[in-house]
Amino acid sequence: MRIAKLVAAAALAAVPFVFNAAPVQAQQPLKIRIAWVVPVTNLPSLLIAKQDLMTHNGKSYTLDAVRFQGTPPMITALAAGELDIADFAFSSLALAIQNAGMSDLKVIADESRDGAFDYYTAPYIVLKDGPIKTIQDLKGKSVASVGAGSAVDIAMRAMLRKNGLEDKRDYNVVEAGFPNMGAMLMSKKVDLISSVLPFSLDPELQKVGRTLFTIKDAMGSAQLVVWAARQPFIDKNRAALVDFLEDSIRVQQWLIDPKNRNEVLQLAGKVAGQPPERFASWLFTKGDNYRDPKLVPDIDALQRNVDTQAELGFLKAKIDIKGKFTDLSLVEEAGKRIK
Repeated sequence: MRIAKLVAAAALAAVPFVFNAAPVQAQQPLKIRIAWVVPVTNLPSLLIAKQDLMTHNGKSYTLDAVRFQGTPPMITALAAGELDIADFAFSSLALAIQNAGMSDLKVIADESRDGAFDYYTAPYIVLKDGPIKTIQDLKGKSVASVGAGSAVDIAMRAMLRKNGLEDKRDYNVVEAGFPNMGAMLMSKKVDLISSVLPFSLDPELQKVGRTLFTIKDAMGSAQLVVWAARQPFIDKNRAALVDFLEDSIRVQQWLIDPKNRNEVLQLAGKVAGQPPERFASWLFTKGDNYRDPKLVPDIDALQRNVDTQAELGFLKAKIDIKGKFTDLSLVEEAGKRIK
């Protein structure tokens, strides 16, 4: 009897520890792994450099900004559960949904838009003194693209199709990286190049090149880059995600505030490993892509962009982005916290 009482007492003494263990574990910060590719241009690269404004970091979540070389490995990592938030161009988003079978993918925030309002739109450039005066003049010529099915590639093909030109039948596509395209145009290896920031601002390219058309000319305002996460991750970690988005909005608004201009340029130079003055003429101005102060994407533009992708044959069928693959409730809740 005495042994039974001792066992019962020990069991009762252990009860508080059993019930207290769960809350301690639940309070561990969520590790949020977010992708980025290009320093400064992709917001996550700046979030990790401005953690003094990330007030919830280390409390409800910890930030792990992971650099990728491009979208394909990002899709693979997201599918394998090795990434939580992808940094997708509209074209990559559609491929992740349709080709990788991520039927639970949700757009949760904006990163940048091309041609919104009177902000920057990416140009397609020809030689000032060259033979190309109109888009129709590209018939029988070579054009440079960063890769078939990329956002800038889709806009280029859309514009050429509007003018009656089709790949292989009417023009030849040469794939090249953005850093190499200016030299290819100047050496007349191609007749048109696609360009993006900061490459389109190269002084040597600007001396000899002129804009034939832009992404905005081709397809209107483009929801160029979005953040996307899978539904189970959102459902399980909603509170921490809202905290993260609140902090991201706070950093975004600090970056675009003119009163912080000098400090922002110094930060950009440090992140990119370049002189700060290289960013002075465009970064976070109207010479840059538009960045929503509260990270709210233009879903109507995103839907149009993905529709164009399908019309050009890069998707098997159209995707209802607006109805099935969007959840803006988190970023809207986060935005309400920022005064």
